[in-house]
Amino acid sequence: MGDDPGRLYRLDGVAHIAGVINDEPRRCISSVRRQQGMRLDERYVLYLHMAGLYHLARLNDRWFRLDEPLVSAFVERWRPETHTFHMPFGECTITLQDVAYQLGLPVDGHYVSGCLTDFHLYIEGGRRAWQWFHELLGVLPPENQVQKFAVNCTWFQETFGECPDGADEETVKRFARAYIMMLLGTQLFADKFGNCIHIRWLPYVARLEEMGGYSWGSAALAWLYRYMCRVTNRHVVKLAGPLQLLQSWIFWRFPSFRPTGYDEISWPLSSRWSGYNPGISNKGPRVQMARLKIDLLQPRDRTRRHPGCPSGGLGAAAYDVMAMCDVVDLFCGGRVASG
Repeated sequence: MGDDPGRLYRLDGVAHIAGVINDEPRRCISSVRRQQGMRLDERYVLYLHMAGLYHLARLNDRWFRLDEPLVSAFVERWRPETHTFHMPFGECTITLQDVAYQLGLPVDGHYVSGCLTDFHLYIEGGRRAWQWFHELLGVLPPENQVQKFAVNCTWFQETFGECPDGADEETVKRFARAYIMMLLGTQLFADKFGNCIHIRWLPYVARLEEMGGYSWGSAALAWLYRYMCRVTNRHVVKLAGPLQLLQSWIFWRFPSFRPTGYDEISWPLSSRWSGYNPGISNKGPRVQMARLKIDLLQPRDRTRRHPGCPSGGLGAAAYDVMAMCDVVDLFCGGRVASG
């Protein structure tokens, strides 16, 4: 058993992509990300600040494309057992500090729990889920726009795309709730299909003034970990989740991979790469080139801190990119690197 080199690439009985690179040298993941088509109305800003999602909303207004070959090469080095990238110089990972700096999300507060089974049992007051949906958003989607407890993105965009001029406060709040649900469902917690918004966010948008007290950053990080673990399976090629975080982390931590011409730093940090268009051609050769560049990385080739990060306290040793600790991961039952 100890003589079988193939066991190195067997994780819970699943073949890790790292073990079959020679068989599939040009394998490239495909990203699942839907740019939210709902305009950021100035009347929503107050509620977005309450929810701790204002910076994420600003990012959504700027177009983002994933460099799939580059991300594919990094995913090949992701180990689900430890939630770390195994690099030539050691292990590293995306931490809560990265989430806070890259996306501007809160990383402290109550945990975010998205119950995916028996959802209707947890609705406030025992009411039916769709009754609560109607109370909070003022309208119900047609049956052909519903998939169990999820609503088609197209219907959301067509129904709540533009808040009417002169709308009263209650109407604005309803449109803000819909905007936030779309933001969460497309930018942070998208699934491999990317075409529906789950209504599990109703308990949060029902109390907009309390949403900012939740750690959206840790939930987003757990969701990204979950999908990176899945896509390390050689039979899975679709990657979902907060992919803007993943790509921006690569650019910030490994300067040699940064695109040229994006020198202006703004907040949150991932907004620096807005408008970057990596192209969709020659993905196979580009995966091989990115893989070779990673193989040649040295410790000096990584950036350990973000711009303006203090030399002590939060963001230094406690949140160093190489430091790790365990916190509860409600989404995938594993662990999340929090610093």
